Amino acid sequence: MVVTDPSFPMCIDFLPDGRLLVVDSAQRRLLRRESDGSLARHADIGRGGGLGNRRVWADTPGDHPDGICMDADGAVWYADVGNQHCVRVREGGAVLATAGLDRGAFACALSRGDNPQLFVVGQIYGGP
Repeated sequence: MVVTDPSFPMCIDFLPDGRLLVVDSAQRRLLRRESDGSLARHADIGRGGGLGNRRVWADTPGDHPDGICMDADGAVWYADVGNQHCVRVREGGAVLATAGLDRGAFACALSRGDNPQLFVVGQIYGGP
């Protein structure tokens, strides 16, 4: 086990230096795993879990963004379950790319390196 948190950890990611980030949903904060294994507060989205300086980053008409990741150019990839695709969008809403899928997409992430690959967490329908 890499880290234990009494909260339900909703998401994880990694900083460029390789340290793990964990969303502590119960406490509404982002934790960072230090090299000694301890967890430190990386960010807490305001008093009581409220967001500060809220704004619309990009309108996505007809889509329902779910899991997102940011690329090296500052654009965002988001997954959309209902529309069965992942979309790359720039701040302001310009669509840069769309990856169509044969199933709903819950989350996406980019690998590191010179030629990053998009990884998608998708829905598998097992049927009745």
